[in-house]
Amino acid sequence: MKVKATFMALALGTATFLAGCGADNSNEQTSGKDDKLTVYTTIFPLQDFTKKIGGEEVNVESVLPPGVDAHSYEPTTKDMVEIAKGDAFIYSGIGLEGFADKAQDTLKNEDVTMVEAAKGIELAESTHAHEDEHAHEDEHAHEDEHAHEDEHAHEDEHAHEDEHAHEDEHAHDHGDTDPHIWLDPVLSIQLAENIKNELVELKPDSKEEFEKNYEDLKAQLEELDQKLETTISEGKHKEILVSHAAYGYWEKRYGLTQISVAGLSPTNEPSQKQLQSIIKEANEHNIKYFIFDQNLEPKVSKLVQKEVGAEALTLHNLESATKDDIANKEDYFSIMDKNIETLKKALN
Repeated sequence: MKVKATFMALALGTATFLAGCGADNSNEQTSGKDDKLTVYTTIFPLQDFTKKIGGEEVNVESVLPPGVDAHSYEPTTKDMVEIAKGDAFIYSGIGLEGFADKAQDTLKNEDVTMVEAAKGIELAESTHAHEDEHAHEDEHAHEDEHAHEDEHAHEDEHAHEDEHAHEDEHAHDHGDTDPHIWLDPVLSIQLAENIKNELVELKPDSKEEFEKNYEDLKAQLEELDQKLETTISEGKHKEILVSHAAYGYWEKRYGLTQISVAGLSPTNEPSQKQLQSIIKEANEHNIKYFIFDQNLEPKVSKLVQKEVGAEALTLHNLESATKDDIANKEDYFSIMDKNIETLKKALN
């Protein structure tokens, strides 16, 4: 309640300030010097696509600080006030940004359009084999735990109930979906089209420019799709050893196989038995490289790298830009081109 009260106070203060400035800035506004849309976004691809499609007609800012984890990030009250002042807030809409649902409730009475960029895109189920293995191990351990209770009819009934509850829990685990859709250029075309359509709704006078910019972006994404397909198909093998399972869409579209230490979240660490299985699988495929994310080198991944004797490489999952990315003026395509060079090395 205290946070809400603070937000409301700031929001009211900001509104009052803007109202006070309105008269002073009226000449500039009516002269058409500053009629750009102001759009706030979350993950880096949404920011970059919006900039490319919006061109000179849109000011775009990400609410995520450099290198931050979108899953756990919580915006400040100041961030929320800024978003409320914007024309649109573009987020994935696939449960990636934990704060997005809260933002919807907080901003529902504000004059800002909420845009789910991934609307209409079907997510793939997790392909992280070690998560499934862990689920089966837990299930068998649970069954063993209750095996000795079979002699007792009353306890057997409760064991049966517990078993179903446990199975339901793992059924949910198996149903986990992969949020990393932006790494698939074909699905990114759908993201871009959804963004373009919303910008046209917000600023119909600029429809021609938005459409042209979208078509240019689409052509680049189609070219990237071909680059990825060629790179992976020409690889001497299809397996990569990665720190976390961010590359399921490359598996589905291009036939890549990721051997991942962590699951969909980098914090989802494997058990000791799973670690042994990962190391064994990597050795069976003669893996020479271990691929880390751009901003994380977890201890357990470093351990696997050492055990396999693999050289370290980096793939950028593009969830957020790093400080270096920003300083070097990297965009979605320059980062993906570097990813392709990493793949070429890892697959040969």
